[in-house]
Parts: sequence; structure tokens; C-alpha cells
Amino acid sequence: MAKDIKKIILEQLLKRKEIRVADMVKITKFSRAYVNRFFQELKNEGKISLIGKANKSRYVLASNARKIKKDILAINRILKNKGLSEDIILDEIKKESGIFNNLPQNASNIMDYAFTKMLNNAIDHSRSKEITVSMSRENGLISFEVIDFGVGIFNNIMSERKLNNKMEAIQDLLKGKQTTNPREHSGEGIFFTSKSADIFWIQSSRKKLIFDNIARDVFIKDAPETKGTKITFELSEKTKKELNDTFKEFSGEAFEFNKTKVRVDLFKMDNSYISRSQARRILAGLEKFKEIVLDFKGVDTVGQGFADEVFRVWQSNHQKKVIKYQNANENVLFMIKRAQESE
Repeated sequence: MAKDIKKIILEQLLKRKEIRVADMVKITKFSRAYVNRFFQELKNEGKISLIGKANKSRYVLASNARKIKKDILAINRILKNKGLSEDIILDEIKKESGIFNNLPQNASNIMDYAFTKMLNNAIDHSRSKEITVSMSRENGLISFEVIDFGVGIFNNIMSERKLNNKMEAIQDLLKGKQTTNPREHSGEGIFFTSKSADIFWIQSSRKKLIFDNIARDVFIKDAPETKGTKITFELSEKTKKELNDTFKEFSGEAFEFNKTKVRVDLFKMDNSYISRSQARRILAGLEKFKEIVLDFKGVDTVGQGFADEVFRVWQSNHQKKVIKYQNANENVLFMIKRAQESE
């Protein structure tokens, strides 16, 4: 009878190209557990292959599996956040789809890094019972989403670091090396992921933080209420970026993460006048870096107190740290030079 059932499975696959265990249960009238045994035997013999997961799983002839997988360019998974391993999930996506087929190595390296880092963050930080992941490749773009239904990244940072509001949490996140779990994480995952994407955004708690590396800009926008955190990552499959180049740009000779760039205009609160207190907000935590680059793009002017706090007070207290600046107009530059000359 075993040979008969296996024979029927193979005959059905020649007719239908794919078949589910439930289909064979209807045909043979045997129990699901009993029929499944023969599917497993045929699979172990290398005659059939399993495609898909859970209620979408079906079997095909092994000779057809590669072609079918090649045509699968979108995958969605709902994961139970218990004993999850981001590396295993990525390997399963690669085995079950053609998303990574013939993808240039530099793009593949970036996707490997970004996806595993973002999924690991959701596993370790979100406190969500379920995590949804999706990945697709279409119209020259390869992208993924990681969605959890937990505390929300901005709420988590705000709570753990005793900050006043979500904007302060976003500002902390933008610096890099900020983590709510320093024993397990260096805080570099989001920083390097945001630098390696074409477009990367984080949506949580009515805010959306957008890194647009095509436009070379960062935006903060209001968004619909989101429970938990939604991460979206997009990359051209023809990207010229190299992951190691991104690491090197913000690392020293020993390849430690020791450089950061801070957009000053993102630290404005209720007015355009950048004050001493706002300078302290920017500088909080930057002692972890050896080199800090302050980007004054979009800043019309800064107060004397701001410039003095950064370029005289903080610099004199951290003489081994290097503070650089860029995109400073003549108003900002005047205040910076004045503070430096008063040292």
C-alpha cells in the first residue's frame, strides 16, 4: 500500500504540477498523518520538494521546484516571537523564493545585513508576540518590511532613556550607538542600515522617520497611529553601494564604530533659534564617538549660546574628540568661529 500511495502522489504531480497533503487525504481517504508519512519519504528520496509554509505549503516534483521557486518574488511570513533566529528566517526566504537569484553580491550583502539586523531588533526589543516579515523583488527594487506589535521603538527609547517626548527619542536614535539593551546590542544596527538603504523608514507612535539617501536627506513626518513598529527598507538591485564602504566611512583604522553625523536642524523644537539647551540635547551621548560631524544644512542661524556650548565648552571638556561641521552658512559660520576664537 505504501508503494501505491507514493505512486499515486507522483502520478498526481505529473497531472497537476503541485499537490497538497489535504488533496491526497481526499483521494485515498486515509488520515492526514498517515498520508504525510509518504510525502516525507518521497521528499527524503529527493523525488519531490516542499514549496511554501503553513497553509500555503504544497509539494512539487523535485525537477520543477527550482523553476517554481525562481518565479516566487514575494514572500510574507507571520512569525511567533519565541526562539526565533533571524539567520534561519533569511535562509528560509532564500530557499523558498527566487528573490536573491542572480542578485549582485554587493546588494545581497546589504540585504543580508539590513534584514537580519532589523528582525533581530524586533525579536529582542519589541516584546511583541508576533512579528510579520515580507520581502519582494520587482521593478528593479528589492525591499523588505519588518512589523511588530509591541511597545514601539520611540516609546521604548523614551522610556528607557528617560526622555521627555518622542521627538527626543528620534533625535537620540539618529546619533547612532544608542540602544536600550547595551549588554546585547551595540546600537549600530539602525545606524548602518539607514546608511546602506536607498530609502529606509521607521514608523511608530504617530511618527515616521524617513532616510532618503537618494535625495541625501532625512525627514520626520506625522503618521497614522501605529501599534508597535514598522520598518521598511528599499534598495536598487543595481546599487553601486558596498556595505564595507559604509562601515569604513564611520569607523576608525581598527574598524570600530567611532564616527557619527548629526543633522542639527532635526533638533529644533518650537522655534528656529538654536539655543544652548538644544546644543546639550544634541551633544548627549556623543562622547562615545571619536569624531562628530555636525551638518547645518537647512539651519538659518544659531544662537551664541549654542555655538559656545558645542565649540568651546563641550570641546574643552572632550579634547580628544574631533568636532567637524559642514553646510554652515555665513550666519552659522560667524557664531562657530566666534566660539572657537574665545577658547
